[in-house]
Amino acid sequence: QVPLVESGGGLVQAGGSLRLSCAASGSIFTISSMGWYRQTPGNQRELVATITSAGRTNYADSVKGRFTISRDNAKNTVYLQMNILKPEDTAVYYCNADLRLRPFNPTQNYWGQGTQVTVSS
Repeated sequence: QVPLVESGGGLVQAGGSLRLSCAASGSIFTISSMGWYRQTPGNQRELVATITSAGRTNYADSVKGRFTISRDNAKNTVYLQMNILKPEDTAVYYCNADLRLRPFNPTQNYWGQGTQVTVSS
C-alpha cells in the first residue's frame, strides 16, 4: 500500500483560499494521472480536478476559474489551489493517483485518507 499523504485542509471564510497538497511516499516507478475528488455526507464522491503526467488538466464545471491543479513530478506531489471558496465547496477532499510501483507491476489506483475543507458563509 502506497500512502497518499494529504495536507492543507481547514476552515476558511467564503471568498478565501486554501491550498491542498498530496504526496505519494515510498518507492514508486511511475505516476500517471493524479487528481482530487470530494464528498459530502450522503452523496457520491465527485471529481474536482485531474492532471496527467504531461500536465493536461480537467476540471469540474463548478470549480473552473476558481481552482487550479498542478503537480511536481520530482516530488510525486499534486496540489490543488482553491480560490474564491464558496460554502458549497465544503466537503472531504480526497487525493487520487494511478501508480506503478515497479517496472513490471500493473498500474493501480490509490486514494488518500481525505482532508476536510469547510467554508463558512
